[in-house]
Amino acid sequence: MAGSDNISTHSHKDFYKVLEVDYDANDEKIRFNYRRLALKWHPDKYKGDSDVTTKFQEINEAYEVLSDPAKRLDYDLTGTYEIDKYTLREYLARFKGMILTCNGLGIGHTSTCTKQVMETDGLSEK
Repeated sequence: MAGSDNISTHSHKDFYKVLEVDYDANDEKIRFNYRRLALKWHPDKYKGDSDVTTKFQEINEAYEVLSDPAKRLDYDLTGTYEIDKYTLREYLARFKGMILTCNGLGIGHTSTCTKQVMETDGLSEK
């Protein structure tokens, strides 16, 4: 698709939702859902309906980004995350890889701010 290399102009779209896949979906699942949705929303089936054409273009755009590992990583890292637009399950699914990686690297659950507060409280008790 020409002109769709600029991901930042489309970052308000949740490509995972467009393709109806989980945030940790593998390449096979992404490809399967892309094909299913592309067949379902193909403009030739709807004889020039502009809404269908728009939906079909969104599906293609989402697949172009999520099927390319470099573009997907860029999208995942630079996307806008609006927590209030996700259910808890969707939010945890989106970030579970990062959470597991951080724990696997030995990064603790307590944040730096929490540690500072705990240290400050310890100093005030002395």
